[in-house]
Amino acid sequence: MAANMYRVGDYVFFENSSSNPYLIRRIEELNKTASGNVEAKVVCFYRRRDISQSLIQLADKHAKDLEEEKESPTEPDLSEKQKHQLRHRELFLSRQYESLPATHIRGKCSVALLNETESVLSYLDKEDTFFYSLVYDPTQKTLLADKGEIRVGPRFQADVPEMLQEGEADDRDQSKLEVKMWDPECPLTNKQIDQFLVVARAVGTFARALDCSSSVRQPSLHMSAAAASRDITLFHAMDTLHRHGYDLSSALSVLVPQGGPVLCRDEMEEWSSSEANLFEEALEKYGKDFNDIRQDFLPWKSLTSIIEYYYMWKTTDRYVQQKRLKAAEAESKLKQVYIPTYNKPNPNQISVSNGKMATMNGAAGPGPFHTAGGGRACESCFAMQSPQWYSWGPPNMQCRLCVSCWMYWKKYGGLKMPSRAEGAEEKTPPSPAATEMRSRGHTLRQTSHMVPVRNSGSPKSSMKTKQAFLLQATRLTKLARHMCRDLIRLRRAARRPFVPINCGAIKAE
Repeated sequence: MAANMYRVGDYVFFENSSSNPYLIRRIEELNKTASGNVEAKVVCFYRRRDISQSLIQLADKHAKDLEEEKESPTEPDLSEKQKHQLRHRELFLSRQYESLPATHIRGKCSVALLNETESVLSYLDKEDTFFYSLVYDPTQKTLLADKGEIRVGPRFQADVPEMLQEGEADDRDQSKLEVKMWDPECPLTNKQIDQFLVVARAVGTFARALDCSSSVRQPSLHMSAAAASRDITLFHAMDTLHRHGYDLSSALSVLVPQGGPVLCRDEMEEWSSSEANLFEEALEKYGKDFNDIRQDFLPWKSLTSIIEYYYMWKTTDRYVQQKRLKAAEAESKLKQVYIPTYNKPNPNQISVSNGKMATMNGAAGPGPFHTAGGGRACESCFAMQSPQWYSWGPPNMQCRLCVSCWMYWKKYGGLKMPSRAEGAEEKTPPSPAATEMRSRGHTLRQTSHMVPVRNSGSPKSSMKTKQAFLLQATRLTKLARHMCRDLIRLRRAARRPFVPINCGAIKAE
């Protein structure tokens, strides 16, 4: 029961095609449609097979840089099989959302941000476990490092000096380490300080009455007084008092200079109502990703200004109202949904004759590679026995997978074992003879849905799909090749195909 209960925040497999691998998504919302069906609003994750080759090379470079940054790498040397399978566990987070029917959920999985302190081999030991470290933008076709990286490691640690012994003097220059902003042992009483702060608020209110832009934003005395009571006014007053040695008369003269009263405004006052609306819209879309908010919504604002405005905005009634509305919406939405186990047969499943277990993938044969009519092994693990077989790849290739490899393909988007063509291309540059042999036998092919398939070399699977043509020479041409060798000079003519042959001399001969 618990395994079939899916909640907001779960990482799940979605099936959008019977032959393609599962999609990996994170449930953000569960909504009931007008027809009574449940739809899941999900965050998209992408596999390596979903992005371009140039971005894959960028991801490999990023992984290599992370490995080089480690001072004492504890990662053991990985085998080719482990490297191959680790590529299937790597995902790329995106900011893209989509809505999918909840009935297409095929199970739960686990996705985590890769921590540079942990071993990537730990993911191979866990079923249905994936990791990510980069963010993929499907619109811009870019890869960026995730900003949520946990800063663990020697690069992020402070250099703590040795502790001073008892009675040992601290010979460091304190002015370079810190700046005193307020002296709690000042000669003023708390009552005098409070009275000075009241005067500073009054000066701020009067300054807003004189300022035209502030009069438009705070048309009433009550709003002006509330704005003058914000922290920016009090900080300025206390800083002024500290700089003038806690002399009240000197500090008061600075609050009201010759040009008029000092006006202190923070980000809440500096921002217009349209900018505030843009910020709330951006916050709804990106959350607390202030870099994206600035880039897409408020490019004329500095990052410091946006962050300062956010924390001031959280103290307003507007934030409280939005929080209540969101809480009410969340209360009305679905928290979880029960999806029964999907038991319908897959269209790619190869039927078993007479209802008995299939012990061979096709008819009996001498080995994993057979001639036409012979049995075919699993394309991934080369097993010859399986309770059930699934067709895989284009129909004319007749490739098959056993039950275990089929589930691996659906969950991880690849084969368990790396293909021979991949291994040969990585180790040595292909020679002409090897290239010709691979083109006949084991070349990797891409199907219409990007499935890598190996040709087993059987005549049936290597059959030409396009119509071939034959250039048939006449008898006269065949005789001319033998009788007019001195005139034609076949080797020279073949090397210069654009130089015309003297047909008149040949006919005369």
